[in-house]
Amino acid sequence: MSDIKFFQNVQTYVDQAAAFTNFPKGLIDQIKACNAVYQINFPVKIGDRIEVIEAYRVQHSHHKLPTKGGIRYSDMVNQDEVMALAALMTYKCSVVDVPFGGAKGGIKINPKNYTVEQLEKITRRYTFELIKKGFIGPSLDVPAPDYGTGEREMSWIVDTYIQFNPSQIDAAGCVTGKPISQGGVHGRTEATGRGVFYGLRQACSHAEDMKKLGLTVGIEGKKVIVQGFGNVGYYTSKVMQENGAIIVGIAEFEGGLYNAKGIDIEDLKKYQLENKTIRDYPKAKFIKHSNLLMEHECDILVPAALENQITKENAPRIKAKIIGEGANGPITPEAESILLKKGTLIVPDLYLNAGGVTVSYFEWLKNLSHVSFGRLDHRFQESSFNQLMNMIEKNTGKKISKSERDVIHGASELDLVRSGLEDTMIHSYENIHEIWKKHKKISFRTAAYVNALNKIGASYMELGVFP
Repeated sequence: MSDIKFFQNVQTYVDQAAAFTNFPKGLIDQIKACNAVYQINFPVKIGDRIEVIEAYRVQHSHHKLPTKGGIRYSDMVNQDEVMALAALMTYKCSVVDVPFGGAKGGIKINPKNYTVEQLEKITRRYTFELIKKGFIGPSLDVPAPDYGTGEREMSWIVDTYIQFNPSQIDAAGCVTGKPISQGGVHGRTEATGRGVFYGLRQACSHAEDMKKLGLTVGIEGKKVIVQGFGNVGYYTSKVMQENGAIIVGIAEFEGGLYNAKGIDIEDLKKYQLENKTIRDYPKAKFIKHSNLLMEHECDILVPAALENQITKENAPRIKAKIIGEGANGPITPEAESILLKKGTLIVPDLYLNAGGVTVSYFEWLKNLSHVSFGRLDHRFQESSFNQLMNMIEKNTGKKISKSERDVIHGASELDLVRSGLEDTMIHSYENIHEIWKKHKKISFRTAAYVNALNKIGASYMELGVFP
C-alpha cells in the first residue's frame, strides 16, 4: 500500500465534489491547498545517544482560526499523511459546523520503543518547536490526541506551553483532550466512538435507504464488525452494543476475533487489559490475518484503525452493506468505486468520526470561559423539575414515587456534552442527506464534501478574499 498517496485521495474527493458547486477554480484551488507545512528535525538525548526526531505540523486552512487537529505518534508518519489529515480536518470541522480551520501534527516514532520519561522529553521538545514558530496557541493552532497519543501527552504539551506563556489567561485552551484535572471536559475520551454510533444510528433511521440495502430500520440487531480496538474502536463497539447491535467481529493488528452470536465488549476489554492482547480470547474464534475479518458477513463494517485498509484488492470481497469510517481515509477512491457499484452505503470519515473535534470544541469553549458546563444551572434545573413534580402531585392528587422523582435531575457536564454531540451528528447527517438526495447519483461522501465546500467557499467569499 506504500504507493497510495493519502493526500491525493483527499484531493480527488474534493475535485469530485467541486463539480457540484458554483465556485471558481481559483477558490477551489485555495481551499485544497495546505496554507503552512512545518517539518521539524530536533535532537533528543535518549539514554547515552543523541537521536534526531522527525516531526510535522500542518495548518491546512486559515479561513477560520484557530486551526485544529490531533498529533499522532507513529513510525509511519510522513508529510503526505499529515497534509491529508490536516485537509480532512478542515472539511470535517465545516461539516459539523465547528469554527476551526484544519490542522494536523505527527512525530515519526513508535512510542512502544521509548520509556515514559523519553516520550515526555520528546513531547516537550516538540511543543517548544511549535511555540517558536507560532504553530500552537488557543487563538492560533490547537492540537489534540490522535493515534499513539492521549491525555498524558496533552498534559505535557499544556504544561510546556504555560511555562513559555505564564501570563496568558487562556493558556489551557492551547490543546484539547486533556485530563479533567488539567481543564479537560467530561465525555472527550469517548467522543469519537460515541459520535460514530450517533452517525450510524441516524443512517439506519431512514426507512427508504435501509429498504434499498435489504435492512430493517434502526441499529438494533445489526451485525457489526469493527476493525481496531483502540479508543475509537472500543467506544464504538461499546456504545453500539449498549444500543442493541451485535458485535460479531473485532480486528486488531495481532489478529481478529469472530463470534456469530456476538462478543461481550466489556469482557473482551478486560481480557485485553490483563493480557496486553486479544489473541487467545476464549469466547471467539481467532483469525490470524485480521484484515480477512473485514470480509466476513455483517451488516455494518467499521474500519476504526488506519488509512488505506480497504483497497481495490480486497473491496470486491467486502460483504458489509454499510461501512462507517471510524478511521480517517480507510477506503481508497478505487475501492470506493467498487463498493458503490455493489450498492454499499459508505458513511464517510469527514462526517462520521467528527465527534472528537466536536467535543474538543466544547473543551476549548470551557477553557476560554473558565467554568465547567452545567455548574451555573444544574441545581436550578433540578429545583425547577421538582417544583413541576410538586405541582403535578397537587393538581392530580396522585403521589409521585421516589424512584420516579430520581429520574429528574439537572444536567451534568457529561449530559450536556453528549447532548451537544448527539444533536451535532443528527443535524449534520440530515444536511448531507438532503444534498445526497438532491443530486441523486452522487455518493454520500461527495455530498459531505459538497456540504463542506459550500460553507468554506462562502466563508472565503464573505471575507472578501475572492470578491
